[in-house]
Amino acid sequence: MKNLLIRLLFISFFLFILVGIIALARGYRIDFQKKSFTSTGIIALTSSPKAAKVFINNELKGVTDINLTLPPGQYQIEIKKDGYTSWKKSISLKGELVISIDAYLFPLNPSLSPLTNLGIVKAVPLDQTEKVILFAQNGNEEKDGIYLFETSKRPLSLLPPLKLIILKNTFIDKDLVDFSKTNLYFSPDYKQAIFEFSSSSYLLSLEEENTVPFDVTFSKETLIQAWETEKSNDRKKIVEAFPREIAKIASDSFKIVSFSPDETKILYSAITSFDLPLAIKPPLIATNQVEQIRSLQTDHLYVYDKKEDRNYEVTGQPALVPSSLLWYPDSRHFVFIDEKNISTVDYDGLNKQVVYSGPFENSFFTTTEDGNIIVLTNLNPENNKLPDLYLIGIR
Repeated sequence: MKNLLIRLLFISFFLFILVGIIALARGYRIDFQKKSFTSTGIIALTSSPKAAKVFINNELKGVTDINLTLPPGQYQIEIKKDGYTSWKKSISLKGELVISIDAYLFPLNPSLSPLTNLGIVKAVPLDQTEKVILFAQNGNEEKDGIYLFETSKRPLSLLPPLKLIILKNTFIDKDLVDFSKTNLYFSPDYKQAIFEFSSSSYLLSLEEENTVPFDVTFSKETLIQAWETEKSNDRKKIVEAFPREIAKIASDSFKIVSFSPDETKILYSAITSFDLPLAIKPPLIATNQVEQIRSLQTDHLYVYDKKEDRNYEVTGQPALVPSSLLWYPDSRHFVFIDEKNISTVDYDGLNKQVVYSGPFENSFFTTTEDGNIIVLTNLNPENNKLPDLYLIGIR
């Protein structure tokens, strides 16, 4: 009888410890003030750069990266680091849930470095690649031409970032060619492009120097249409990886502007007004808590996140048009021209931040794969007639 009692006590103690461990793992804690065992939630906070101060309801709680166990409730989160922009968000924490916060902070004083010395009349990024087409036109027959600049390469890399596509004096009608008024159409694989001038169009390779431009003036429209069909098929393949309910609607009712670099989000405008159905039932918990919009309005701009099945309207930016929005390489931000500045904003519309307020020309900017920005600017107009590419270091 005594041995049986000891065994029962041991089993009871073991079960008590096991239940306690499970409860602690699920976020339950002892509230000594209320003298109760209550559920808590966890906020996992990270940032780039790291070691940023974390404030919860204006109270310093530590530095990133950090996990905070807190009782259920509404919390104002602010993440700060000297020399960087701050990041804010309001969340509602529930018991037994983990909410992940990953804040991106940008330097208040970005660096500025020259990338080219050509004198550029026009710069065109190749959609969401790391390449830019540059047009130099200074009256110098040895330098005037079309160039390909690869932003992922630096001047000291093994392969030079600047590559000649064609010199201007190669064109038979060179006197009629005005680079500042050129229209470009890219092939789906970005290995070729049609360069349309006022009186003629040429098909050029973007992978090597062109010594004999191929005139496609009379077949241009047919070639462009074939490229557009191929690009449309490529977009459909990406959409097919989205939830079935969204994929079908996207094909019929989305005018797709672009996909995020990781292909988990779609930037689009609605062709008609309709209600976007739920693709994940029941909805996921511990997701982004920013209010979403599922009642879509014609021609309004939205972004859909397939991982969380959430949809946000792109608002709060003045005079935004789809072409002025670029995905940031992390797939969680947009970069855009905000009046005379270049700003970023979270894809859900929060934390708009000015990252560059210096001069830039022709409304041109693009991002590099490591998260910096490239602009076209002229910092010495008295000696230089035309601008060049500069790198804005914000990472």
